[in-house]
Amino acid sequence: MVKTEPVGANNYSPDLCKRVIEAALFASAAPLQVAALRQLFDPDPGADMVRKLVEELRADWEAAGRGVELARSASGWRFQTRPEFQVYLDRLKDEKPPRYSRAVMETLAIVAYRQPVTRGDIEEIRGVAVSPGILKTLESRGWIDIVGHRDTPGRPALFATTRRFLDDMGLTALADLPPLPELERMMDLIDATQTETKPAAPAE
Repeated sequence: MVKTEPVGANNYSPDLCKRVIEAALFASAAPLQVAALRQLFDPDPGADMVRKLVEELRADWEAAGRGVELARSASGWRFQTRPEFQVYLDRLKDEKPPRYSRAVMETLAIVAYRQPVTRGDIEEIRGVAVSPGILKTLESRGWIDIVGHRDTPGRPALFATTRRFLDDMGLTALADLPPLPELERMMDLIDATQTETKPAAPAE
């Protein structure tokens, strides 16, 4: 077993610091910001040094060609499986991930691209009434939340996406959202896939 000493003023080394950061990221159940990673060391090496070490660690894992990568999300840095291996990992799951209706996905897209929006805004864009259940579904998933109320009669609630939405979508900021035409194409593909997997209706 390799013996390590606590990192302090007299025994900093880039390799040891990267191993400390690596261990902390593996042990954490949630992404870690640079500010949290700085707390691993005494004295504090500073934000620039920690960012440099994290980027080097990310490059190390990238060069190794592993099935796991170090990635930055809206909530911080985390280790995650590479997307191309997800199809294999899904076979280990007893439950299939939930499938959301097109109405739910359209509502989520409107909130993401037009936020903050009211329920009335969503209905105006979609051209149909929005069921309260759709908004509740997105709220319970942690993807949208009420961020205020519009200063109009009735003071309707304003909805916006959350940091968890960015994390789950693998985004660091709203600016990383795909262009709308690309999103619409993806939704059409989802619709087609779900239609193909539905059992055929019994003959009358």
